[in-house]
Amino acid sequence: MTGPAPLPWLAADDDPARLPDPERALADPNGLLAAGGALTPQWLLGAYRRGIFPWFSRGQPILWWSPDPRAVIEPGRFRRSRSLGQSIRNRGYETRLDTDFAAVIAACAAPRADDAGTWITPAMRHAYEALHALGLAHSIETWQGDRLVGGLYGVALGRVFFGESMFSRARDASKVALARLVDEALGRGLELIDCQLPTAHLASLGAEAWPRARFLARLRDLVAAEPPAWPVAPARQP
Repeated sequence: MTGPAPLPWLAADDDPARLPDPERALADPNGLLAAGGALTPQWLLGAYRRGIFPWFSRGQPILWWSPDPRAVIEPGRFRRSRSLGQSIRNRGYETRLDTDFAAVIAACAAPRADDAGTWITPAMRHAYEALHALGLAHSIETWQGDRLVGGLYGVALGRVFFGESMFSRARDASKVALARLVDEALGRGLELIDCQLPTAHLASLGAEAWPRARFLARLRDLVAAEPPAWPVAPARQP
């Protein structure tokens, strides 16, 4: 009787095309596909185009995942609750795009009240800041006056936005940022927001749990589509 196949190990100087077929990912833990590789833009973009993303804790090697099912939001199916609408209108929030990407990812990396750890290691932060410099990673920010109170960041390829993480320091501030992302998607022709892992919170906002095969089939078409232009963020004032 044989045990499970060993997890594929990838060297940093390998071609990202060596990432295995996502359908070979483990069922337990759900979606674990490979270890090793690198966090360069080439690796990250090669992974995202195939429905794979990195997720690991400090002290671990880089781990690559493609879970089944996959949480996605089709922008037209986003659920904007009455309370969220009230927060958008009445709490003095302003949403901005790409005015302080570094602050958003730093806030996402900060320990949460219910979890002292973080998976957004310094290496991960540097990797996504490099993608941001290339115009491929973006932040959607919720501001209250001059205070950043919520936001999210992710990677845009073709007609897909791959959400990575979000944070909130005020009521509904991360949901307000997500609502702005949905508005941008509807206005610019983005057809899918990848939320990675299904949760009850995401489901309440309209996320659906797609079988991995359905997600990958849709992804192949959407990442090959002509991407919409993202607005150029105004320069930050000193």
